[in-house]
Amino acid sequence: MTGESGTEKKRCCSEEANQARREEILETATELFAEQGFSDAVTQRLVERLGVGKGTLYRHFPSKRALFLAATDRVMRKMQECISANVLGVEDGLERIERGVATFLQFFADHPAFVELLIQERAHFKDRKRPTYFEHREINIQRWKQLYRSLMDAGRMREMPVDRISTVMSNVLYGIMVTNFFNGQPAPADVQAREILDVIFVGVLSDEERRRFLAGRSTTTDETSDETNRGGPFSGANYHDAIPVGPPVDPLAGDGRDLDRMSAGQVATDAADAHCGL
Repeated sequence: MTGESGTEKKRCCSEEANQARREEILETATELFAEQGFSDAVTQRLVERLGVGKGTLYRHFPSKRALFLAATDRVMRKMQECISANVLGVEDGLERIERGVATFLQFFADHPAFVELLIQERAHFKDRKRPTYFEHREINIQRWKQLYRSLMDAGRMREMPVDRISTVMSNVLYGIMVTNFFNGQPAPADVQAREILDVIFVGVLSDEERRRFLAGRSTTTDETSDETNRGGPFSGANYHDAIPVGPPVDPLAGDGRDLDRMSAGQVATDAADAHCGL
């Protein structure tokens, strides 16, 4: 019994040590990728920073690609852990949404290297069917859909498809996160969250204009007819053609499987065609 207990304890300690080492590698690799880019980051520089041999690196991550994707996965896991911790115990549904939005924005403001990795993934791994960001989004967005549905049932949100709400919220938040990264955050995260929700929840139309808008939509019978000729909500001098924006379709891809030569390229700034959020 003593021998078995000792073996289990040793195995437990060994697993904990391996997990700690893996986390250390991912944290250091995140910094290196953010600084130098996926193409130019070199294995030797990483092991020098870590103070370990290449064999240790290979035991945890068989390729440079595997290391980078594990780092981006860690970004998303940490984001969700942070949001979950900050909304825990918040009973009011609308307050929970506001807290989640603020946490999302603050998380990436605190960790600009994480945004860098998500952008680089979009540039370097176009062979992937779906980016890490969207893989996690599809899993974690379900709880927010349930929350939107419960708020509709309680009469606190008007009836509409929950997918519409989650898509709009996701796209808006992802766009603001990327804009903050490139242009700087114009206001604290909690202030930004209130401003976002003021526009999305309360809207920009006056009560009278909102009634006219909804009345015009309710009389629509032909989706392909001309809004102006129909006398719809935006007919007249202030009419503007609506341009529908579809969901992102570009996959993430990549190459560079050789962990021995981590060579670093430019940071991709082409993130305008990727969307996501709560």
